[in-house]
Amino acid sequence: MKLTAIDKKLLEEVADLHTVPQGAHNIRRDGGGVSRRSTDNIEIKTKEDKPGIDIIVKPGTINESVHIPVLVTKDGFKDMVYNTFEIGEGSDVLIVAGCGIHNASEEESRHDGVHNIFVRKGARLRYVEKHYGQGEGSGERVLNPQTIIEIEEGGSAELELVQIRGVDSTERVTEANLQKNAKLIITERLLTHKKQQARSDIIVNLRGAEAFTQIKSRSVAQEESEQVFYPRVIAYEKSRGYVECDSIIMGQAKVRSVPEIAAYHPEAELTHEAAIGKIAGEQLLKLMTLGLSEDEAVDKILEGFLR
Repeated sequence: MKLTAIDKKLLEEVADLHTVPQGAHNIRRDGGGVSRRSTDNIEIKTKEDKPGIDIIVKPGTINESVHIPVLVTKDGFKDMVYNTFEIGEGSDVLIVAGCGIHNASEEESRHDGVHNIFVRKGARLRYVEKHYGQGEGSGERVLNPQTIIEIEEGGSAELELVQIRGVDSTERVTEANLQKNAKLIITERLLTHKKQQARSDIIVNLRGAEAFTQIKSRSVAQEESEQVFYPRVIAYEKSRGYVECDSIIMGQAKVRSVPEIAAYHPEAELTHEAAIGKIAGEQLLKLMTLGLSEDEAVDKILEGFLR
């Protein structure tokens, strides 16, 4: 299928793509396939029992990537997809996911995705998921991702979860189980405005000795938007975990941050911190003395905060 101007804009926003990639990829639009390519080391197959794909990375695959963006461009379309990722033992790969919605109607457009990720022994995964919405219609743009990740002994994963404007409602659920010497880094960046609503539930279970996790969330809530963050780390063995939530609140927005840590082993080391506040006046003043308007200064501060 040929890519439209809307497709290209959405692909650029959620996957930093300007055209169909040459490597392993699967582009899904309005419930159907647009383009797919497997490589010698990365196989992409259609599921037989439900909508979605299986991505299979062969053991020992190094420095390869796969792009699997989802596009919703049909007004009022509701999409549901189930994806399974098998990251083979000793491999090191990048997965670029994400979803872009264009809605020009008065109906709700929606994408729900369930991702099951298996990072096998000694493998390393970097996973980037961006969400974006656009369109002049009054209908809501809704995205609800669910990610379940299992990391085996010595495996590691870095999850970068980004949503900057355009999405009216989102409920993100992330659950992880880490075995011996496994590592998980989660970085979440979010901006809401108008009457948008966002909720993020994260639970990381440190089930193996010397497992480690770090969860960092940075968000900006503008106008009348609402945000809820509920990150949890549970240690069952000698392991370490750190949770940090920082939010800037503006206008009439509401932010609720509830970091939680629980230890069931005497040698577990867990810490958390959370902060919610406004933009500091001295930051604004400093930038305005350099010639920026107040709005330009605010945009510059927010850009640096969410980087």
